[in-house]
Amino acid sequence: MKRKNKTGTVVIAVLTLLLCVLYFGAWRHTIMRKFVYPLEYDYMVRQYAYTNGVRPSLVAAVVLAESKFNQQAASHRGASGLMQIMPETGEWIAEEMGLHNFTPDRLNDVSTNLRMGTWYLAYLLKEYDGNTILALAAYNAGRGHVDKWMSDYGWDKNFSEIDSIPFSETREYVRVVMQNEERYHALYDF
Repeated sequence: MKRKNKTGTVVIAVLTLLLCVLYFGAWRHTIMRKFVYPLEYDYMVRQYAYTNGVRPSLVAAVVLAESKFNQQAASHRGASGLMQIMPETGEWIAEEMGLHNFTPDRLNDVSTNLRMGTWYLAYLLKEYDGNTILALAAYNAGRGHVDKWMSDYGWDKNFSEIDSIPFSETREYVRVVMQNEERYHALYDF
């Protein structure tokens, strides 16, 4: 009789543990989505990503790294909005996209900023033959720096050595965005 009670107790303990793991695992997922990897403006992120042929997880990862989804974010260097676009870059993007009456204050508009930033990210991915590392480095440090590094160090468009990026800020930025993208992909299944 004692053996049956002990087996039953073990089974109940294992089932209880399994239920706790499942329950708290679901909460962990919710906490990660709400506080660590939020996805505000979900519809626009997905819409502009699909329109421009960019992974929505990459767009969300860039936004998280650039502004943490704060539409009023502004850098000390003058970048604005969710995707932290510099006014000069915004003017160039607007011209390339055929957007009329662009003014730098429009970079604080969520839709405009996401649309332009996603277009620019797609442009960089095309320019670097889909190489996410080079595209992100160019998004952060500028195309001129990345092109110079490619020339100076003999990098080609298959470059994959994040540790070789000369600017520590850009190295860390690329790492963080790529890590963010992995998490967004896992949490939001896109």
